[in-house]
Amino acid sequence: MAYSDFTVDTVEEAFQLETRWTTGLFSEAEPVIPSGYLTTGLAKKAPLAIAMNTEKAKSELIVADILVELCENFDGRISLFSGVDFNVDADKELTGVCDFLVSLSPNRMSVKAPVIVLVEAKKDSLTDGLGQCVAEMVAAQRFNAEAGNDIPCVYGATTSGLDWLFLKLAGQTLSIDLTAYQIAQCDKILGILASMVTQQA
Repeated sequence: MAYSDFTVDTVEEAFQLETRWTTGLFSEAEPVIPSGYLTTGLAKKAPLAIAMNTEKAKSELIVADILVELCENFDGRISLFSGVDFNVDADKELTGVCDFLVSLSPNRMSVKAPVIVLVEAKKDSLTDGLGQCVAEMVAAQRFNAEAGNDIPCVYGATTSGLDWLFLKLAGQTLSIDLTAYQIAQCDKILGILASMVTQQA
């Protein structure tokens, strides 16, 4: 079993999480205006990703560009990783590959704590990736604690590229925001991600 084998129910049971389904959890996040480069790039790339309709295309053509802009907004103080092995606890089945992972460390050569945001790209259904994302968030929480970086919250997102759902894990409390944000709200998506980095969400 790996991250991708978990469902919300199985990860709740395995790690004794209390789940709160809510709406508008991240609604207070201040929008961040996307750069002209990102806006132009998404206008060109999103139709291609939609036409190809694969997770890989959406990851490479949409999600990666948004996360790269997030990193640029923090002037190299955070690091982005894509498709990395994140094997934290084999006994607890917290192993596998993360689509995208953001660390508060400026080290771009290897994943260092604290890991704060994990993003799973899915072909269509946002909810299909929730269990996997939550398992990765639990792993990040443990990874951070073992490194002595026991920050208050770990965040996650599942996305089809066009639609985004956001999650928050604080201790044993998992909050899943059922408000879906569309790519047309790119400023809001960037704002939510930025609020996660600054631990203001």
